[in-house]
Amino acid sequence: MYKVLVIAYYFPPMGLSGVQRTLKFVKYMKNYNWEPTVLTSDSTGYYAHDFFLLKEAEKANIKIVRVAGKGINAKLASKGTVKIPPEFIRKFLSRLSSTFFIPDNKRGWANEAFPVAEKLLQEEKFDLIFVSAPPFSSVNMAVKLNKKFNIPLIIDYRDLWYGNQFGFYPTPYHRYLHKKMEYKALKTADKIIATNRKMKEKIIEKYQFLTFEDIYIIPHGYDPEDFKDLKIEKKSNSKMRLTYSGIFYEFVTPKYFLHAFKELSIERPDVTANIELHFVGYLRNENKKLVKKLEMQEVVKEYSYLNHNEALTKLMSSDVLWMMVGNGRNADTISSGKLYEYFGTRKPLLVSVPDGALKTAATEYKAAYITKPDDVTEIKNNILKIYEDYVKNSLPVPDEEFIIKHRRDFLTELLTKQFQFSVKEGVL
Repeated sequence: MYKVLVIAYYFPPMGLSGVQRTLKFVKYMKNYNWEPTVLTSDSTGYYAHDFFLLKEAEKANIKIVRVAGKGINAKLASKGTVKIPPEFIRKFLSRLSSTFFIPDNKRGWANEAFPVAEKLLQEEKFDLIFVSAPPFSSVNMAVKLNKKFNIPLIIDYRDLWYGNQFGFYPTPYHRYLHKKMEYKALKTADKIIATNRKMKEKIIEKYQFLTFEDIYIIPHGYDPEDFKDLKIEKKSNSKMRLTYSGIFYEFVTPKYFLHAFKELSIERPDVTANIELHFVGYLRNENKKLVKKLEMQEVVKEYSYLNHNEALTKLMSSDVLWMMVGNGRNADTISSGKLYEYFGTRKPLLVSVPDGALKTAATEYKAAYITKPDDVTEIKNNILKIYEDYVKNSLPVPDEEFIIKHRRDFLTELLTKQFQFSVKEGVL
């Protein structure tokens, strides 16, 4: 059994989709002869906590080492789950943080975690270091560990570093530092994992010393075990249930969708009277105000944040699922874990995304109605088309072969093969 030190700031009991990629990898690593030790954050103030996911990690008997750190999240730990502020405040705080903390405000956690990682590597023989990013301060820490202990390093990019769609660089010096840090990390890494081809191409375009062999694509996925024994809710009426799961922030907004539905309700009230819009997650105050302004309170059902099992139950109890990612810098590289979990439901989807990785994946799924993220008319027409297909019982069926390729256990097997290659190359 080989041993891997997994560095992942975001890990249960933190919730939301960002924690699931790493959780599912470590859950299945032992199946492929790799024993993980996860170095992660301790109690934090965060927008969502999911103790159902934590139990999953504990059930898999994963060794977890927690470090508190000194960042803002650690200081808010006593408050537990904190409310997401209004978007303009969240965005301001994010930009303020990006101005003063490079590469990110998890730098304090990484500084505290470094000596803990050192101790682990001194006391036990680890064959490899695997770091999940963002936050990219964790990557800087992993690079230092690699230099000190000469252990192969693999970096998993869930999002871009330099040029990230949410990145803010107030001065040329900020840009320089980010690029310098990323250059050093990529030069050091034995292998880079990216979630999609667009991301891989962008990284190689920026750092031309990299070859296509240096970056391996492992997409997001779904866990078939999550769907076992779910108790599907019986619908109380015959209305078509269209559901969104997740939170809204930055370029992810329900406003175009809600305006589209409102227009359809004016043009075809006979259709919209037979549709319910369900939102699983945080429908923030500004979104609730828009619902009220559009007089759509009766059609919108909000469930707030639910644990992973409860959220999947809502998805499986729906007829159609909706997701969106808006236009933004390098939006074509975004690879939402939400969409891949939607794939696991085998439900028809309404996908409002820009050209790029998400649109490609939704197209290959073969059961998605795809629109531009901000085209109200196109979204409206697709809602109408979905409803007509629903009434005729002719909603599209997804490509089963495509779905199976994205099982979390299969994806973990691909990852551990890269582990194996890196270890062997390190020996040579």
